[in-house]
Amino acid sequence: MRRGQHFVPALRLFDGADSLAALHGELARVGSLRAVVFCGASLVREGAALDTVRRAMGDRCAGVFAGVKAHSPLDDVEVAVQELKRLRADAVVAVGGGSAVVTARAASILLAEPGDARDLCTVRNGDGALFSPRLQAPKLAQLVVPTTPTTATLKAGSAVLDPVDGKRLALFDPKTRAQAVFVHPDLLKTPPGTLVISAALNTLAMALEGLMSLAGDPFSDGLLMHATRLIAQGLAGMGTSDEAAARSDLMFASLMCGHATDYTGAGIAIPLGHAVSARFHVDNGFANAILLPHVVRFNAQAAISGLAKLAAALGRPVREADPADAVIQALDQLLEQLCAPRRLRDIGVTRASLPELAEISMDDWFVQGNPRPVRDASELLSVLTNAW
Repeated sequence: MRRGQHFVPALRLFDGADSLAALHGELARVGSLRAVVFCGASLVREGAALDTVRRAMGDRCAGVFAGVKAHSPLDDVEVAVQELKRLRADAVVAVGGGSAVVTARAASILLAEPGDARDLCTVRNGDGALFSPRLQAPKLAQLVVPTTPTTATLKAGSAVLDPVDGKRLALFDPKTRAQAVFVHPDLLKTPPGTLVISAALNTLAMALEGLMSLAGDPFSDGLLMHATRLIAQGLAGMGTSDEAAARSDLMFASLMCGHATDYTGAGIAIPLGHAVSARFHVDNGFANAILLPHVVRFNAQAAISGLAKLAAALGRPVREADPADAVIQALDQLLEQLCAPRRLRDIGVTRASLPELAEISMDDWFVQGNPRPVRDASELLSVLTNAW
């Protein structure tokens, strides 16, 4: 008989054309009088979407930090910390994709905790195991207005890019989970289609890894299987007359996937994709899309049950076929329809960089949750080599 525990973090979700009408009241609920908006420069240039958010915040908006950059580089996060101090912020409102959400969370952590990010991030202890320090200080309340289908919206982890060595510094604090999320149709229209597709592919990688995980349960299975269906449906609708509905489907898929993978974790596709995207300045989603079929093959014998669920969610129920083959065939068809790159060399990755990418990925928390245990970096190198 199955035994276990399943705790659901609080979530206040507002969806629809009137969703931002609740933003002022939610700021009041968390006691905020001086909330700072976090966004990228493109949202400032676009203008209308940011104005919509600021109007909804009313007199509780203390200012805007528009210095969010892809991959949340540490030096930009540190600039954000100084801006939070200058504006005497008591909350943040992240508007945009994963980088906006992560930068806001990371800046809130560095604002509150003594020491720099390298003192606060996940590290290997003396036994070689990964360890995340407890970050005890109170944190600024986080509110999120997502524009891309990123799983970061509901997470408690914030990985920033260390410009010194190109590694990701993982900061984990449950107190930085979103206090409220606002899904507004006008905001979903703002990012270009390629960015939405990339974010959705990253979410697809999370969903696939969550279903392959050995830590899943019926709750996470249900969320992840439907998220996978919505991603396939939403990606097919991009660039059509139903694109608005497709973007909404993809957004809800990301929220379900973000919630469910809190319980399942992920595997090696996400760390490898992070390493590739940070080193070669490509979107996470396209890097993950290249790696996914090879990760599925690597895990085929250790994740048979999860792969059968994946095949069913992707419309390829397993009969006589190997479930890994069914999943890979579905992925191939989907990626071909999207005209997505299929080899690492196609996105500028050099063969000489593969050993370093494998070594960097070994220090990512998700590696230890891979259904097939990873003994050393040589196994990750084999996956990268096959994908190259």
